[in-house]
Parts: sequence; C-alpha cells; structure tokens
Amino acid sequence: MNARIIKLFAFIGVTFAVLVGFTSYWTVFDANNLKNERVNKRPLFEAQKIKRGRILASDGTVIARSVAKGSGPSLRYVRRYPEGGTYGHPIGYSFVEYGNSEFEAYHNSELIGDENEFSSIFDELRGKDPEGDDVFTSIDPNAQATAFSLLGDQPGAVVAIEPSTGAIKAMVSVPPFDPNSVPTDFSALNQDPGAPMVNRVTQGQYPPGSTFKLVTATAALDSGAITPDDTINAPGSIQIQGHPLANDFDQDFGDINVTTALTNSVNTYFAQLGEKIGTGTLEEYMDRFGFNQKPQLDLPDGQMSLSGVFDNGTLLTGDDAIDVGRLAIGQERLLATPIQMAEVAAAIANDGDLMRPQIWSEVRDPDGRTVKKMDPEKQSDVMSEQTAEELTSAMKDVVNEGTGTAAALSGVDVAGKTGTAEIPDVERCNGLPNQAWFIGFAPADDPQIAVAATVECTEGQGGTVAAPIAAGVMQTLLGE
Repeated sequence: MNARIIKLFAFIGVTFAVLVGFTSYWTVFDANNLKNERVNKRPLFEAQKIKRGRILASDGTVIARSVAKGSGPSLRYVRRYPEGGTYGHPIGYSFVEYGNSEFEAYHNSELIGDENEFSSIFDELRGKDPEGDDVFTSIDPNAQATAFSLLGDQPGAVVAIEPSTGAIKAMVSVPPFDPNSVPTDFSALNQDPGAPMVNRVTQGQYPPGSTFKLVTATAALDSGAITPDDTINAPGSIQIQGHPLANDFDQDFGDINVTTALTNSVNTYFAQLGEKIGTGTLEEYMDRFGFNQKPQLDLPDGQMSLSGVFDNGTLLTGDDAIDVGRLAIGQERLLATPIQMAEVAAAIANDGDLMRPQIWSEVRDPDGRTVKKMDPEKQSDVMSEQTAEELTSAMKDVVNEGTGTAAALSGVDVAGKTGTAEIPDVERCNGLPNQAWFIGFAPADDPQIAVAATVECTEGQGGTVAAPIAAGVMQTLLGE
C-alpha cells in the first residue's frame, strides 16, 4: 500500500513539474509569441486600457486617434479614424474584436508605448495613465486626395515614392474602405466582390505589360549584352517558341535601338532581346529590383504579395521552364504589385540605387519629444549610374513623343513607361479586357517623385487611362 502511495505521489510530482515547466516556458521564453497569436485577445483587451498613440500624415493631419469610453476601472479607449476611407489603406484598423491590420499592426509596439519603456516607467511613477507614442507618416494629404480624385470609382491603385529616401508620399487603393465601419460591417466588407479590404498597392497582383520592358532593358544594358546604339531587327511579327508574337498593328520597325524600342513599346524587339540575354540574367535583375520577394515595406508580411512568374499560384524560378521572350515583354504568367513597379521607376530615378520603401517618418512620445526618425536605407544596387542615365533618356522620349504623352507636365520633364496588359479573368471584369499602367518619375533630370498608377478592368490603354492619373499625382507633389 505504501509503495502505491509513493508511486502516486511520484506521478503527481512529475506531472506538476511538467506543467510548471510548460508554464515557465510560455511565461519566460515564448511570451511574445503567445502574446502575438491572433487567437489570443488578451493583449488587445490590455491595450484598450492604454491611450493608443495617434497616426498622422506628413503635415500633421490626424489619421487615427483614440477616444476614451467609460471612467475609472471601466475606462477603455476606442480607435477613431477622422479621415475615413482616405487612409484606410495603408493605415488599416485596430479594434479588439478584429485585431490590428496594415500600418496599425506593423507599428503596434510604438503605438502602445512598448518601445519607450523609460517613458512608460516614468509615467507610472507620476501616476499618469499609460499612453502610446504618436507615429508620423510621410504621406502627403494633397497627393492622397489627388490620387483618389483621379482614380474615381475605377478599381486600381496609385503609389508615389521619394526615390532618394524610399519615403511613401501617397498610397491609394480603390475601392477603399472606411476603418470606422469595421466593427459594424466587417463581414460585409470581407465578402464584398469589389474587395475593398485588399490593399491593391501591396496585395494586388497584375500582369505589368510593357512597363516590365524597363527591367528587360536594364538587364541588357547593365550586363553589357547590348549598348545603347546596338540594333535589332524588329519586324511586325515573329515566332517565339513556336508561337506568333506581334507588334501593335503588326508594325514593322526595321533595325532599331533600345531607345526607339522603348519609345514605341516594340514587342518583337524586346522578345528577341529577352532571348539574347537569357532567363538567368533577366531573373538576376528582377531580384535586384525586388521581384521574387515580399516588399521590404513597413507593413505585415502576411498582408503583402510577391511579384514574379507564377504557375497556379506557385512562384517559379530561373530553373523552371519559362518563355523568356514573352517574359521580356511583361507576359508569361508574370504578375506584379503596384509597389513593385513603383520601385522599378524609383531605382532608375535614384541613379540605380533602390531605397527601401517606408511609410513611417517619425515617432514622438506623448509629450511631443522625438523618439526616433526614419533613416533611409538602401535595399539594393540595381544598376550602374550610367545605365540609369541611358534608361532615363529613353523614358523621357516615351513621354515627349511616344506612348506616354498624357503624362507630360508643363515646364517639367517627365520620364516614364506605359503598359497595357490583357487581364486573364475577363469575366471578373464584365468583359473589359485591359490592365492599364504607367510608371515614371519627375523631374526627369532631378527626380523628386516616382509613381506607379494602374487601373483594372478597362477598355483603355496605359497611355490614355493610367498616365493622366500619374501625371496629376506628380504635379501635386511637385507643387506645379
């Protein structure tokens, strides 16, 4: 009997030790993971007791703030968004029932004051209620409003970047959503066929069409496969891997160089150029531009999409069977996000250096003291300065005399590239066949802003539909 009792106590002791061990592990070693699990609402309930910091535009416009509900032990704070849907993307939402999304999620630690422990401890000693830090963004309210106005009710996206720093100056996705409506309309918003909860700038994957020819031209020029003066014969149509590929209206351009090919967006030139440089070289430069990886933006990875060549949702690599001729003109199952194509323009504008795109600009504590500022960070060396200059010259011709004349600004040289891609799922677009694009920067010889504009489900072309939108945003940011 004594032996059985001893064994029972031994079993209880071991079980207790195991439970203590797991509890210690969760408490000490895995507390952060447990705290951040989506199903674990405790941190969100705790955060309701903290006055979450404000989110502000570059000029101090309040995008998000917290208001007090109740008093005493029942005091809690609820998020409000004074500008409604204007900043729904990329700011997102923060509500205890639905968690945090986009910018609110990525910068949660600053907004609840976790990154400013000294200030939090000092507040406790003073008996002051805990407050989070304010986070300023680089978004320009005027540019944001212009992008919304020009897109209108057309589904699409606009993003503008300062090439030298990576600062995001505008980010608009249409249709938008109003974060204030999340507590009452969450299910309806997620079931809406227009997908307003999707940030098309970072999550929308579209065929980039001829805007991708800039990547092909970069790879060819920077690798030394061609010089700016080298020519390729570009007839009206050719055979690529046994299938016909044609220029618009089957136009025969004869022997042309890369500048003429970009200005006129010549398919048969770039398809042959792609075959000349090969998949390996083209993939290398795609990687340099940021393809085949998530954008290095200050938004959650899970709310951003890859850009690259896909087969039924699987990202392909240079080792897979890829029609490089069609890839070179922006086809061949290639999908890209607007932020990715804006980075293509920004890298060329910044003498070949791609800066990491960032939305935040500064963090200030509740007393207005600066805690930290955004430090521009180089993401990659994409190309030489000489290659960037050669591409800029060709892109100026696109706007001055080619397919992008609708992006021209009075008194300011603009560099750009148009694109018109066929939408794979035309039924979704009620028979409207095109994805219209424009990417570019201005002023061409001293770039201050790079932009990508795209419109879904349109009968129009990139040069007529997307170019005027990009021009308007650039004009606003340049103060013209």
